[in-house]
Amino acid sequence: MKDKIIAKASDMFLKLGFKSITMDDIAGEMCISKKTIYKYFCNKEVLIQESTALVHKQVHKLIESVVAEKYNAIHENFKIKEMFKELFNSNTDSSPIYQLKKHYPEIYQRVLEQEINQCEHWFRENIKKGIAEGLYRENLDIETYVKFYYILIFHINENTSSEIEAQRIELEALEYHTRAMATKAGIIELEKNLLNTTK
Repeated sequence: MKDKIIAKASDMFLKLGFKSITMDDIAGEMCISKKTIYKYFCNKEVLIQESTALVHKQVHKLIESVVAEKYNAIHENFKIKEMFKELFNSNTDSSPIYQLKKHYPEIYQRVLEQEINQCEHWFRENIKKGIAEGLYRENLDIETYVKFYYILIFHINENTSSEIEAQRIELEALEYHTRAMATKAGIIELEKNLLNTTK
């Protein structure tokens, strides 16, 4: 039952927002009593912690599944962005990450600390892959570009309340990041992916 509550809560938090969803909402959606939820979670904050931990695992499974497909480095980034868009497909225009930072800053900080190493590892491996494929320039300072992109993405999500706007700016950031690293072959691949994204 505990795992079912976490799964349902995670889905509702992402779709409707961390602030707006109550324990009553979750109980009603699951057709269980609120008392049953409190049997496993002493308050909403604990449930949010468990839910964000589950989302963290889901995010990294998604990334691993895309990487396993062995797309080229640029297409890989676009596929991951597409899967993130589906995962964070909200029924409201309120960004769940922005809400988490605003209303539950301590939980957000813990999530952020968990994400730093994972995201930096993924960005680093993608850049190495792109260099090997001839899509990114050989003389890149990899660690600097990892930090640039990490700062860009997290700044967007932390400070953009609208999920639609966050998605739009993230696409701009991905284009910016890729153009900064790309060879001529990389630019061609980037333009192809941008064309497919806007369709």
